[in-house]
Amino acid sequence: MDAKVLIESFAEFARSKNVDRPTMIRILEDVFRAMIRKKFETDENFDVTINADQGDLEIFRIREIVDDNSEDIWDLDKISFTEARKIEPDFEVGEEVYEKIELEDFGRRAVQMARQTLIQRIKDLEKDILYNKYEELVGEIVSAEVYQILGREILLMDGEGNELILPKAEQISKDRFRKGDTVKAIVHRVDMSNGNPKIILSRTSPVFLERLFENEVPEVYDGLITIIKIVREPGERAKVAVESYDDRIDPVGACVGMKGSRIHAVVRELQNENIDVINYTENLDLYVTRALSPAKVSSISVNEETKRLSVFLKPDQVSLAIGKGGYNIKLASRLVGYEIDVFRELNEYEEEDVDLMEFVDEIDSWIIDELKKTGLDTAKSVLSLTKEDLTRRTELEEETVDEIFRILGQEFDQ
Repeated sequence: MDAKVLIESFAEFARSKNVDRPTMIRILEDVFRAMIRKKFETDENFDVTINADQGDLEIFRIREIVDDNSEDIWDLDKISFTEARKIEPDFEVGEEVYEKIELEDFGRRAVQMARQTLIQRIKDLEKDILYNKYEELVGEIVSAEVYQILGREILLMDGEGNELILPKAEQISKDRFRKGDTVKAIVHRVDMSNGNPKIILSRTSPVFLERLFENEVPEVYDGLITIIKIVREPGERAKVAVESYDDRIDPVGACVGMKGSRIHAVVRELQNENIDVINYTENLDLYVTRALSPAKVSSISVNEETKRLSVFLKPDQVSLAIGKGGYNIKLASRLVGYEIDVFRELNEYEEEDVDLMEFVDEIDSWIIDELKKTGLDTAKSVLSLTKEDLTRRTELEEETVDEIFRILGQEFDQ
C-alpha cells in the first residue's frame, strides 16, 4: 500500500465520521511520527508534510554533515562526510542533508500497523466526541427511539445512531415501551466503561420534571418563575415549590395554566403522576401548611435541634396529611427539610381519656391484650360499649367484664 492509497482511504473514513480536516492532519502526522520514532529512535530531525486532499506525503530526514573523525558522528542528527557524499557528491562539512524517506522504507508490516492505528485513532476520537457531546447535555431532555428492551434496561438510539441506556431504576414504574417508541428523558450521567462512553438516561430524576415545566411554562423558561425545589415519588406524586419575583405573576397559576392545560401535558408525560405546585415562602409554618395540602393543619410545633416538626390536625384531616401510600407526608418532609410527625388534635372528651396500659397494675396484661386486639386501647373506648357488646367482642367472662368496668369507671368517678 503506497502513501496515496493509505492517506486517501483514511481521509474518506475520517470524513464519514465527521472529523474536521485539522484533526485529520494531526492524527496522520502523529501516526507517521510514531513510525519514524520506532525505526529511527527519534523524530526530532524529521520534517513531515501531508496533503490529505491530494493523498500526498513527504518525509525528510535532516542531518548535519560532520567530519569523519568528529566526536559527534554518532549523534542521530549527524551524518559523516563520507556518507553524505554517497547521497550527493558535492556536499561539504557543515551543510545539512535532506534525505527523502519513502513509506515503503518502513516495511509492509509497519504500514499495515499504521493503517490499523489510524482507524483506531478515529474510533477513539469518535468516542471522545460522543462523550463530550453528552457530557455537555447532562440534565437536558433528549428524545430517542427504543430499539431493544432488556430485563434490566432499555436500549435507545439517538438521531445519529448512538446507543443510549434507560435503566430499570430510572424508569417510571408505569412506563411501558415497545420497540420503535420515542422516549423522552434527561441525560442523567455519562460514564466511561472500558474506554466506551455509556450514556445513562433518567425519567425519575426531579430534574426531568423541572425540564418538562420549562418546556410547558414560558415563565419558568424565561426565569420569571423560579423552581425552588422538586421532590418526587416517580409515577405517583410530586411536589414542586415555585416562586415569582414579579408580584404581577401568580407562580402556581402560571404553572398549572388555564384549566390545567400546562400541567396536564407534564402529568401525561409522567404517566399521570399527581403534581402539587406550591407557592414557596420562607415562613416555615405557612410552607409546611402548603406542603401538607390538601390537609388543613391546626397547629405546628418546631424542634430545630432534631429538625422535626409536630403537626396537629383534626382527626378527619390526618389521613389527608398522610396521603395514599404515605406519599403526601413523605414528600412534604423532603420538601421542607424537616421530619414531620402527625398528631390528632384531641377534643375535650378525648383529652380526658386514659390509655389502658395505665391500668396494668389492676388489670391483667393478657386481658389488656385481648381488648387491644379488638381496637380498644383507651378507657373510654371500652366504657363506650355495653357489657354485652364487650363480652361478645372479646369472649371474656361476664365476671371479668364487670371487673373491667368497675376499675375503669372508678377512674372517671374520681
